Amino acid sequence: MTSEMSANVAAFEQTLRSTIELCESFGTAEWDLATECPGWSVKDVVSHLVSVEAALLGDPAPDHVLPDGLPYVRNDFGRMLEVGVDARRGRPGEEVLAELRDVLERRMARLPEIDPEGLTTAPTGRQVPYSMFMVFRAFDCWVHEQDVRRAVGRPGNLDAPAAACALTILRPGLPVVVAKRAGAKPGQSVEFRVGREQPFTAFVKVGDDGRGRLADEVEGTPTVSLRMDWEAYTRLAAGRCEPQAFDVEVEGDADLGSRVLSNMSVTP
Repeated sequence: MTSEMSANVAAFEQTLRSTIELCESFGTAEWDLATECPGWSVKDVVSHLVSVEAALLGDPAPDHVLPDGLPYVRNDFGRMLEVGVDARRGRPGEEVLAELRDVLERRMARLPEIDPEGLTTAPTGRQVPYSMFMVFRAFDCWVHEQDVRRAVGRPGNLDAPAAACALTILRPGLPVVVAKRAGAKPGQSVEFRVGREQPFTAFVKVGDDGRGRLADEVEGTPTVSLRMDWEAYTRLAAGRCEPQAFDVEVEGDADLGSRVLSNMSVTP
């Protein structure tokens, strides 16, 4: 592996092993708790992790017909993800966890054989090198680990290596949030100050063409400055909750700030 691939694989492995360790302490009640993923319990989230990694290993897809009328399944991508989840709903959590252990070990054995520069399709639909694809996998697994931790009330691993992968995936979506979704006008700018476990500062300025662009700094005072902690940012960016769930400090144009916070979700 290249050093980049090794780091991304290590981030992926760490968050899945952290999830497995957490789940090993669960009883029946914990497996059935609802998460912030619409329609998914703790067991469903783990089933999702299993089904994605099994598919990447080339395992046969479950012979399962998804029922119609699931209100949280919004598109074909969602239906594809739901099949592996729904197929495992009748199984005990311990059995699904055993599957997760198995697919992780098989993936870790297979990953050194994969060309880090070989192209594959990312969740965005773009072709990316496999080393970058593993950033997406670390991100997805870490976000779902956090879903499980919040559901059972056991926070942790917010500063994991995979958290840096999450920032890599989420930060480029800020210009779309500001300019397209929140409707910021040319010349306006938004400062994001995110603190604690994965601190960063980002500025988005809207150009004369109406497009937002990331910048290291902007001239003068930003139109609005938004300050929040890392968990708040990731939950908003992953579409897990509404901004009213957090104490977000807004300084400047409160209306623009509200529109930005209400449109932060950038995940499929």
